Amino acid sequence: MTFPEQPAAERQPIFNLPPAIIGFLAVIVVVHVVRTLLLSEEAGYWVIVTFAFIPGRITGAIAYDFPGGWAGEIWTFFTYALLHANWTHLIVNSIWLAAFGSPLAWRFGTSRFVLFSLGGAAAGAIAHLITHSGAEIPLVGASAAISAHMASVCRFAFDRGTRFLPMTQRDWRMPARPLVDILRDGRVLGFLGAWFAVNLFFGLTNAGGSLSSGALAWEAHIGGFLFGLLAFRWFDPVPRESRDPNP
Repeated sequence: MTFPEQPAAERQPIFNLPPAIIGFLAVIVVVHVVRTLLLSEEAGYWVIVTFAFIPGRITGAIAYDFPGGWAGEIWTFFTYALLHANWTHLIVNSIWLAAFGSPLAWRFGTSRFVLFSLGGAAAGAIAHLITHSGAEIPLVGASAAISAHMASVCRFAFDRGTRFLPMTQRDWRMPARPLVDILRDGRVLGFLGAWFAVNLFFGLTNAGGSLSSGALAWEAHIGGFLFGLLAFRWFDPVPRESRDPNP
Protein backbone atom coordinates (compact mmCIF):
# COMPACT_ATOMS: atom_id res chain seq x y z
CA MET A 1 0.00 0.00 0.00
CA THR A 2 1.34 3.45 -0.87
CA PHE A 3 0.39 6.67 0.81
CA PRO A 4 0.31 10.16 -0.72
CA GLU A 5 3.52 12.13 -0.62
CA GLN A 6 3.72 14.63 2.22
CA PRO A 7 4.20 18.28 1.25
CA ALA A 8 7.84 19.31 1.41
CA ALA A 9 7.13 21.78 4.23
CA GLU A 10 5.89 18.93 6.46
CA ARG A 11 8.87 16.66 6.02
CA GLN A 12 11.09 16.29 9.06
CA PRO A 13 14.46 14.60 9.47
CA ILE A 14 14.30 11.10 10.93
CA PHE A 15 16.40 12.18 13.94
CA ASN A 16 14.41 15.30 14.82
CA LEU A 17 14.37 14.55 18.53
CA PRO A 18 12.12 16.51 20.91
CA PRO A 19 13.70 18.15 23.98
CA ALA A 20 12.16 15.55 26.33
CA ILE A 21 13.91 12.72 24.48
CA ILE A 22 17.23 14.58 24.32
CA GLY A 23 17.00 15.18 28.06
CA PHE A 24 16.05 11.54 28.77
CA LEU A 25 18.96 10.28 26.69
CA ALA A 26 21.38 12.71 28.31
CA VAL A 27 20.38 11.62 31.82
CA ILE A 28 20.70 7.86 31.22
CA VAL A 29 24.03 8.28 29.42
CA VAL A 30 25.49 10.51 32.14
CA VAL A 31 24.25 8.17 34.88
CA HIS A 32 25.85 5.18 33.15
CA VAL A 33 29.15 6.97 32.52
CA VAL A 34 29.38 8.14 36.12
CA ARG A 35 28.44 4.75 37.59
CA THR A 36 30.67 2.59 35.39
CA LEU A 37 33.64 4.84 34.59
CA LEU A 38 33.99 7.50 37.27
CA LEU A 39 32.88 5.88 40.51
CA SER A 40 34.72 3.22 42.44
CA GLU A 41 33.33 -0.29 42.49
CA GLU A 42 32.05 0.27 46.02
CA ALA A 43 30.35 3.55 45.10
CA GLY A 44 28.84 1.96 41.99
CA TYR A 45 27.40 -0.81 44.16
CA TRP A 46 25.88 1.83 46.44
CA VAL A 47 24.16 3.43 43.44
CA ILE A 48 22.63 0.07 42.51
CA VAL A 49 21.32 -0.83 45.97
CA THR A 50 20.02 2.73 46.41
CA PHE A 51 18.28 3.34 43.09
CA ALA A 52 17.68 -0.01 41.36
CA PHE A 53 14.36 -1.80 41.90
CA ILE A 54 14.86 -4.86 44.11
CA PRO A 55 11.63 -6.80 44.79
CA GLY A 56 12.97 -8.37 47.98
CA ARG A 57 13.55 -4.90 49.38
CA ILE A 58 9.87 -4.03 48.96
CA THR A 59 8.51 -7.28 50.37
CA GLY A 60 11.03 -7.51 53.22
CA ALA A 61 12.43 -10.80 51.94
CA ILE A 62 15.98 -9.40 52.09
CA ALA A 63 17.43 -8.62 55.49
CA TYR A 64 19.53 -5.62 54.53
CA ASP A 65 19.57 -1.99 55.62
CA PHE A 66 18.96 -0.35 52.24
CA PRO A 67 19.82 3.36 51.84
CA GLY A 68 16.83 5.67 51.82
CA GLY A 69 14.59 3.64 54.08
CA TRP A 70 10.88 3.71 53.23
CA ALA A 71 11.37 6.66 50.85
CA GLY A 72 13.81 4.56 48.84
CA GLU A 73 11.18 1.88 48.50
CA ILE A 74 9.06 4.48 46.70
CA TRP A 75 11.63 6.17 44.48
CA THR A 76 13.07 2.88 43.19
CA PHE A 77 9.79 2.26 41.32
CA PHE A 78 11.03 5.06 39.05
CA THR A 79 14.79 5.53 39.42
CA TYR A 80 15.66 2.02 38.22
CA ALA A 81 14.73 3.21 34.72
CA LEU A 82 17.77 5.52 34.70
CA LEU A 83 20.25 2.67 35.32
CA HIS A 84 21.48 0.14 32.74
CA ALA A 85 23.34 -3.13 32.99
CA ASN A 86 25.99 -2.40 30.37
CA TRP A 87 26.70 -0.36 27.25
CA THR A 88 24.79 -2.72 24.96
CA HIS A 89 21.73 -2.45 27.19
CA LEU A 90 22.03 1.35 27.18
CA ILE A 91 22.54 1.66 23.42
CA VAL A 92 19.63 -0.62 22.51
CA ASN A 93 17.28 1.20 24.87
CA SER A 94 18.46 4.56 23.54
CA ILE A 95 17.63 3.54 19.97
CA TRP A 96 14.15 2.34 20.94
CA LEU A 97 13.60 5.45 23.04
CA ALA A 98 14.47 7.73 20.13
CA ALA A 99 12.31 5.75 17.69
CA PHE A 100 9.15 5.28 19.76
CA GLY A 101 9.45 8.00 22.37
CA SER A 102 9.94 10.86 19.91
CA PRO A 103 6.49 10.89 18.26
CA LEU A 104 4.88 10.49 21.67
CA ALA A 105 6.94 13.31 23.21
CA TRP A 106 6.02 15.63 20.35
CA ARG A 107 2.35 14.68 20.75
CA PHE A 108 2.15 14.85 24.56
CA GLY A 109 4.51 17.71 25.29
CA THR A 110 7.27 17.48 27.89
CA SER A 111 5.20 17.43 31.09
CA ARG A 112 2.73 14.79 29.95
CA PHE A 113 5.52 12.71 28.43
CA VAL A 114 7.56 12.71 31.64
CA LEU A 115 4.54 11.74 33.76
CA PHE A 116 3.55 9.05 31.28
CA SER A 117 7.10 7.62 31.26
CA LEU A 118 7.13 7.54 35.06
CA GLY A 119 3.82 5.69 34.98
CA GLY A 120 5.20 3.15 32.50
CA ALA A 121 8.28 2.61 34.65
CA ALA A 122 6.17 2.13 37.78
CA ALA A 123 3.84 -0.30 36.00
CA GLY A 124 6.84 -2.32 34.89
CA ALA A 125 8.20 -2.43 38.43
CA ILE A 126 4.82 -3.53 39.78
CA ALA A 127 4.57 -6.34 37.23
CA HIS A 128 8.10 -7.43 38.12
CA LEU A 129 7.28 -7.30 41.83
CA ILE A 130 4.19 -9.47 41.36
CA THR A 131 6.15 -12.15 39.52
CA HIS A 132 9.43 -11.93 41.52
CA SER A 133 8.30 -10.93 45.00
CA GLY A 134 11.36 -12.16 46.85
CA ALA A 135 14.02 -11.63 44.17
CA GLU A 136 17.40 -10.18 45.12
CA ILE A 137 18.49 -9.38 41.53
CA PRO A 138 18.15 -5.64 40.81
CA LEU A 139 15.85 -4.56 38.00
CA VAL A 140 17.37 -1.80 35.86
CA GLY A 141 16.70 -0.14 32.53
CA ALA A 142 14.24 2.13 30.76
CA SER A 143 12.63 -0.76 28.86
CA ALA A 144 9.31 -0.70 30.73
CA ALA A 145 8.86 3.02 30.06
CA ILE A 146 9.84 2.50 26.42
CA SER A 147 7.37 -0.37 26.18
CA ALA A 148 4.68 2.08 27.31
CA HIS A 149 5.79 4.42 24.51
CA MET A 150 5.57 1.61 21.96
CA ALA A 151 2.06 0.66 23.03
CA SER A 152 0.88 4.26 22.89
CA VAL A 153 2.26 4.88 19.43
CA CYS A 154 0.05 1.98 18.27
CA ARG A 155 -2.95 4.14 19.10
CA PHE A 156 -2.24 6.59 16.27
CA ALA A 157 0.71 5.42 14.15
CA PHE A 158 -1.20 2.75 12.22
CA ASP A 159 -3.93 5.03 10.97
CA ARG A 160 -4.49 5.29 7.23
CA GLY A 161 -2.11 7.77 5.66
CA THR A 162 0.23 7.86 8.64
CA ARG A 163 3.92 7.17 8.16
CA PHE A 164 5.87 5.81 11.09
CA LEU A 165 9.41 6.85 10.15
CA PRO A 166 9.99 9.66 9.57
CA MET A 167 6.84 10.78 11.36
CA THR A 168 5.77 14.31 10.45
CA GLN A 169 3.76 16.75 12.53
CA ARG A 170 0.66 15.69 10.61
CA ASP A 171 1.32 12.07 11.57
CA TRP A 172 1.92 12.45 15.29
CA ARG A 173 -1.08 14.75 15.64
CA MET A 174 -3.53 12.30 14.09
CA PRO A 175 -6.49 11.72 16.45
CA ALA A 176 -6.24 8.33 18.13
CA ARG A 177 -8.80 5.67 17.47
CA PRO A 178 -10.59 3.91 20.37
CA LEU A 179 -8.74 0.94 21.81
CA VAL A 180 -11.47 -1.46 20.71
CA ASP A 181 -11.10 -0.14 17.17
CA ILE A 182 -7.35 -0.58 16.89
CA LEU A 183 -7.52 -4.08 18.38
CA ARG A 184 -9.51 -5.04 15.30
CA ASP A 185 -6.77 -3.75 12.99
CA GLY A 186 -4.63 -6.55 11.56
CA ARG A 187 -1.53 -4.33 11.45
CA VAL A 188 -1.84 -3.47 15.13
CA LEU A 189 -2.53 -7.08 16.09
CA GLY A 190 0.51 -8.17 14.09
CA PHE A 191 2.69 -5.62 15.89
CA LEU A 192 1.31 -6.62 19.30
CA GLY A 193 1.72 -10.31 18.56
CA ALA A 194 5.33 -9.87 17.43
CA TRP A 195 6.15 -7.72 20.45
CA PHE A 196 4.72 -10.22 22.96
CA ALA A 197 6.34 -13.15 21.14
CA VAL A 198 9.79 -11.54 21.28
CA ASN A 199 9.42 -10.81 24.99
CA LEU A 200 8.16 -14.31 25.70
CA PHE A 201 11.07 -15.81 23.75
CA PHE A 202 13.65 -13.82 25.69
CA GLY A 203 11.91 -14.60 28.96
CA LEU A 204 11.80 -18.34 28.36
CA THR A 205 15.36 -18.57 27.03
CA ASN A 206 16.90 -16.21 29.62
CA ALA A 207 18.47 -14.21 26.81
CA GLY A 208 18.87 -10.48 27.09
CA GLY A 209 20.43 -8.17 29.63
CA SER A 210 19.61 -7.56 33.27
CA LEU A 211 22.16 -6.50 35.82
CA SER A 212 23.26 -9.78 37.35
CA SER A 213 21.60 -12.83 35.84
CA GLY A 214 21.62 -11.93 32.14
CA ALA A 215 17.85 -12.57 31.99
CA LEU A 216 15.50 -10.13 30.35
CA ALA A 217 12.90 -8.71 32.73
CA TRP A 218 10.12 -9.39 30.25
CA GLU A 219 7.36 -9.14 32.87
CA ALA A 220 8.35 -5.51 33.45
CA HIS A 221 8.16 -4.89 29.71
CA ILE A 222 4.64 -6.30 29.59
CA GLY A 223 3.61 -4.20 32.60
CA GLY A 224 4.83 -1.05 30.89
CA PHE A 225 3.25 -2.04 27.59
CA LEU A 226 -0.17 -2.65 29.13
CA PHE A 227 0.05 0.66 30.94
CA GLY A 228 0.79 2.44 27.68
CA LEU A 229 -2.02 0.73 25.85
CA LEU A 230 -4.64 1.42 28.53
CA ALA A 231 -3.53 4.77 29.99
CA PHE A 232 -2.86 6.54 26.70
CA ARG A 233 -6.32 8.14 26.55
CA TRP A 234 -5.83 9.89 29.90
CA PHE A 235 -2.68 11.67 28.67
CA ASP A 236 -3.51 12.31 25.02
CA PRO A 237 -4.15 16.04 24.34
CA VAL A 238 -5.32 15.54 20.74
CA PRO A 239 -9.13 15.62 20.46
CA ARG A 240 -10.63 12.45 19.05
CA GLU A 241 -13.57 14.11 17.41
CA SER A 242 -11.46 16.12 14.96
CA ARG A 243 -9.50 14.61 12.09
CA ASP A 244 -7.85 17.93 11.28
CA PRO A 245 -4.11 17.77 12.14
CA ASN A 246 -3.81 21.56 12.15
CA PRO A 247 -4.25 23.64 15.33
